[in-house]
Amino acid sequence: MSGLDIHYDLGEGHPLIGRRMPDLDLVTTSGPLRVYTLLHDARPVLLNLGEPGGVAIGPWADRVQLIDAKHVGTWELPAIGPVTAPTAVLIRPDGYVAWVGDPTQPGLADALTTWFGPPTAA
Repeated sequence: MSGLDIHYDLGEGHPLIGRRMPDLDLVTTSGPLRVYTLLHDARPVLLNLGEPGGVAIGPWADRVQLIDAKHVGTWELPAIGPVTAPTAVLIRPDGYVAWVGDPTQPGLADALTTWFGPPTAA
């Protein structure tokens, strides 16, 4: 029993929301790495899989790692199967997905505030 099929009700949307993030092979400007490598510091991660630099998290940058990356291949979830690759994913330190979407869509700031506190004043 691994528990990888556990799904928390964190709202409607992409099938990843409320599920464990798959441990994908990523390509970053620093070289290849796996998703779970990013979670070793027990900090949340906003994984930008779209246009590099296309996501800004300034007021949360002290608490959330922003990683521009690419993944080639299919996304496969336990108990669900293949899912559509998102543009951006907010991953909690426990590996569960808190938000999925396009950085231009509403909801990212709300998810960041809900899970990681209010924005830091400039």
